[in-house]
Amino acid sequence: MPGLTFQSSSAIRVLEHYSAEAFLAVSYPTLRKHERSSNIIVAHALKKVTAEAALTGCQFVTQSEVTLHAPSSDKLGDSLWLTVWSTSPQGFSELELVLACHRVGQHELPVFLWTTQLKMLSSPQWLAPRVSALADRLASCVPPTRVFSVFGMTALVKAFSRCWTSLTGFEVEPDPFYLAYFTYCTKETLTESNADLPFGHVIRRGVISDVEDIARLGKGFADDSIHFPLTIELARDEARELVSKGQIWLYEVSGAVAAICAVTRSSINVSAITKVYTCPNWRRLGFAEHLVRDVTRRLLDSGKESVVLYVGHENSARRVYHRVGFVGLSGKPDERAEGVEDALELGFIGTNRGHW
Repeated sequence: MPGLTFQSSSAIRVLEHYSAEAFLAVSYPTLRKHERSSNIIVAHALKKVTAEAALTGCQFVTQSEVTLHAPSSDKLGDSLWLTVWSTSPQGFSELELVLACHRVGQHELPVFLWTTQLKMLSSPQWLAPRVSALADRLASCVPPTRVFSVFGMTALVKAFSRCWTSLTGFEVEPDPFYLAYFTYCTKETLTESNADLPFGHVIRRGVISDVEDIARLGKGFADDSIHFPLTIELARDEARELVSKGQIWLYEVSGAVAAICAVTRSSINVSAITKVYTCPNWRRLGFAEHLVRDVTRRLLDSGKESVVLYVGHENSARRVYHRVGFVGLSGKPDERAEGVEDALELGFIGTNRGHW
């Protein structure tokens, strides 16, 4: 398939995109090839275009139709994407890095980083000039206090954070905000359970009358993160949105909501489980495993090829997800599956803390 061509004196080029349409017009052919690993990038972008554009326009863009333009003069709104392209001596270009900076409602989100070139992250000669160019461009687009944290694959985040601190003077927080594994489940890896739900136990989608319960558990989930607590008012807003979009499932015991599971990042073939929380007094009873397995099966049965999630290195939920069929979580180094990666979120001191 033909590559992209443009005239540039530099082998590395950074472009700015101020709308999802502009970003997807150049990046979607690449994102589509890496739909699972790029979930956190592509799903946020697809939320910002119409269903028609997501299902038709984006799907039929080919690499040969992509044209790279100079940055527009648009002002920064709710979202900014930066893309890093390399140019071969023959004039072909390749998308190598993406940075996404979003605001959702009242919340600024972390800066998300993603790359197509995971194998190149171990090469300082490849990585250093690219993250340096990316950091320079971001600093020209947003105030440094906006960059309260950066999330992505570990090596990429570490390299970018060093550049950002050197450039802006904002130091990294002493402790990482999040150390996680990125994992996935498919129809081939999903495990079945022979255990039926006990009498009086129900798994169902949340409805409007569940908002208070969902908000209470959602606040518990956020408070457990330490770095991003929620007020109960904001938790209610989030709960209403999850219910209105059909993105929340509940595990109910005799009418009481014991656990929740949210799915908030979806693309054509991939969905992400983004929140699983069990009330403290209902833990270690297998409810989360039943709920996650049920939601994962529903998503795969609906046509998704993969269900993805992040789980903390020290989170006991790793064992739950492993039993459901999410790969690479056994704890055995020789069983790490292809596509399972280490992810990292680093915060910056003295910035304006957002939420996610």
